[in-house]
Amino acid sequence: MISVALRGLAGRKFRALLTAIAIVLGVAMISGTLVLTDTIDRAFTRIFVDSYAGTDAVVSAKSPDLSFEGESVAAPPLPEEVLDQVRKVPSVGAAVGSVFEDSAVKILDSKGEPIVKNAPTFGFGLDSSVARFNPLELEDGRWPTSDREVVIDSGTAEDEGFGVGDRVSVATLQPVRDFQLVGIAQYGGVESLGGATFVVFDIPTAQKLLDREGKLDAISVAARDATSPDELVRDLEGALSDTVKVQTGVEQAEEQSEEVGFFVTFIRYFLLTFGAIALFVGAFVIFNTLSITVAQRTRELATLRTLGASRRQVLGSVLLEALVIGALASVIGLFSGLALASGLNALFKALEIELPTTGLVFSLRTVIVALVVGIVVTMLAGLAPALRATRVPPISAVREGATLPASRFARYWPYVAALMIALAGALLGFSLFVDDIGTTERLLAIAVGVLALFVGVALMSPKLIRPLATIVGWPARRIGGAAGRLAQGNSLRNPGRTAATAAALMIGIALVTFVAVLGAGLRDSNRDAIESQIRADLILTSEDGYTEFVAGASDAAKTAAPARVVTEVREETARVAGSAQNVSGIDPDLITTGYAFDWKEGSDAVLAQLGTDGAIVAENFADDKGLLVGESFTLEAPGGKRAELTVKAIADPPPFYPLLGAVTIPKQTFDSTFERKRNRFVFVDVNGSPEAAKPAVEAAVRKYPDARVQTRSEWIDKEDREFQQFLSMLYVLLALSVIVSIFGIINTLVLSVFERTREVGMLRAVGMTRRQVRRMIRHESIITALIGAALGLPLGVFLAALITQALGQFEIQFKVPTTQLLIFAVVAIVVGIVAAILPARRAARLNVLNALQYE
Repeated sequence: MISVALRGLAGRKFRALLTAIAIVLGVAMISGTLVLTDTIDRAFTRIFVDSYAGTDAVVSAKSPDLSFEGESVAAPPLPEEVLDQVRKVPSVGAAVGSVFEDSAVKILDSKGEPIVKNAPTFGFGLDSSVARFNPLELEDGRWPTSDREVVIDSGTAEDEGFGVGDRVSVATLQPVRDFQLVGIAQYGGVESLGGATFVVFDIPTAQKLLDREGKLDAISVAARDATSPDELVRDLEGALSDTVKVQTGVEQAEEQSEEVGFFVTFIRYFLLTFGAIALFVGAFVIFNTLSITVAQRTRELATLRTLGASRRQVLGSVLLEALVIGALASVIGLFSGLALASGLNALFKALEIELPTTGLVFSLRTVIVALVVGIVVTMLAGLAPALRATRVPPISAVREGATLPASRFARYWPYVAALMIALAGALLGFSLFVDDIGTTERLLAIAVGVLALFVGVALMSPKLIRPLATIVGWPARRIGGAAGRLAQGNSLRNPGRTAATAAALMIGIALVTFVAVLGAGLRDSNRDAIESQIRADLILTSEDGYTEFVAGASDAAKTAAPARVVTEVREETARVAGSAQNVSGIDPDLITTGYAFDWKEGSDAVLAQLGTDGAIVAENFADDKGLLVGESFTLEAPGGKRAELTVKAIADPPPFYPLLGAVTIPKQTFDSTFERKRNRFVFVDVNGSPEAAKPAVEAAVRKYPDARVQTRSEWIDKEDREFQQFLSMLYVLLALSVIVSIFGIINTLVLSVFERTREVGMLRAVGMTRRQVRRMIRHESIITALIGAALGLPLGVFLAALITQALGQFEIQFKVPTTQLLIFAVVAIVVGIVAAILPARRAARLNVLNALQYE
């Protein structure tokens, strides 16, 4: 039976190829995701390992154990005197200090614009006297030794055409300055820093430009001979105060690797989700293909039974076909993932999200996961058709037109479908409306619930084929004549097959519709939230729009002639009432010229009463902490300073996109509590129109090129465009499942042409032209695709409505983008036309005499 199965598979190469493509694409997505994220992970690991390769211990300041949205809060700097204390420890062989800044230092291009690629912009102050502590490698030139010299990264030098000896403009916490480029360096063995840039100064220059005078961010220490890193750490801890933290170099590298691990893990699971969707769609394609193949081989299987093959052997032969197809497709998909990894990286670059990389990492884990997933999905999808093959009675071998007997469980499928839909409802309801569950459990329940919903609708869909085919097939009947009527009849002939084929496209259309509907609501909510908060004529932000920028830009803006009122909004993260929260610093007397508060308890008059210890808290934060107006709480900054604050008012900001933090305090209190004094926003109220005033304000802040000046409408439009970019990325990733469904339709139509060879020959014999045959197949494909759209569109709208309702606390709007949904319906028609090209051509080219004799 093994040889029979393999010979049969070899005789149906084209069908096997079309079936395999569905698995190839899904496995390629999984393999490519693992390759890409492993490559990014290794790049980050290498960066941190190389940074501390020659370091036995690292001394830094202690900070509260704070985190906000997965990002660690930077530790405060150390007094420079600590370096002298470290050097006096007997077990210390060498020690140097360093200065580090992760956002304020930006290189300017030839047009004077900051080079920003949605990636960190690092500034280093390094002591190059001890080479073992330097994580950077010079490619050309030397290290800086004066306050007019810098070294920059090789990526920026190559992209911008900078060479040693050139003048380079650099923006820091001070007004922009020109430096001589004395060297070009790279970070260890990492090929790309993923769009990140760096500038290296000598220590005194970095301290002056980065607001670290008399301070260091870290001290790297090497032990004397025969002293282990652990012994060195113990000696340093004994000699230094308990306000500092001492770790081995290995521990420091591991800690920083863990900090970015959340980011890499998020990307991995985000992309794996789309690979899983493609495989799920592919499972429908495989199930349908093997079901049709088994049905077409009824006489062949019956003959094998007549010759003595047992049910078990028939089962094994069909499963063997699935195994071979799954194994070959998984191997091809595995290696296709290498190319797809580069494609995914290119997709992120197109969206201005560059990621650090080294050479592609192709791990054993990737091989095992890709092969196991691909083969298991194929085998599970092929199990039902294989079991059905065992029910072929031997007598069918001598019957013309014999068909498979109906499954004894067929009458129960509607009940199974109803059960799956009920299960989906229960899981989705549990995950979306029950509060006391973790994020992992919630996401798992949503995933299983959506999976059950798709399966339930797919099982129920054969009952819906007749009414749906009647409705969507009406144009074919009216326009296509006899070919159109035959196409509609073919769609109705085998509802189960049509339903299974349409189900693959249904899933893709449903998910795309879900993204479109939810995205439309999110975009409107995002825009409304910003519009309701912003009063300012002009808004200053950093060039990338999300990091803080130098406070001096606001002073410069005040010198612009049209500027009437300029007010700043600072932002930092701190431990507030026991948890990490964003804290905003404002000028109470001026803030209402640029920002509109929505008060739960209080009014604008409260702003004048804040004093130095007053605070405005957001309603959700107050409810979570049980805070009322007049009650006190403690704020602890990363540097260790504390502020005792009193709730003066409770605000009710938009929950979807609040521009101020959970706690808002006077700028005077903010500056006395936090080490870093940088702005998140600067609001400018001008005389005259914002458009007319904008050039003057831009000229005033030109010395601070990282400060981007936008009108209110420009900033809102920019936020809207960035959100649309994210939605576009989702559409591109979901397109993979639609591509898989296209191959599913092609496969079904090709097999249908094989099955109806004699029928097509008969139609040609009685006068149907080749063109009419092609038209019939095309109409049948379009009808199938439109059935998938008819099922998928309402399903996607339903899921979006469910999620919107569940996220009611964020006040997300529910909006159905009718135009986009019509476009998706047109796309379904196009999918049907494209899928029909090959099968229609094959059917039209059948030889009439040979077709009439076909068995």
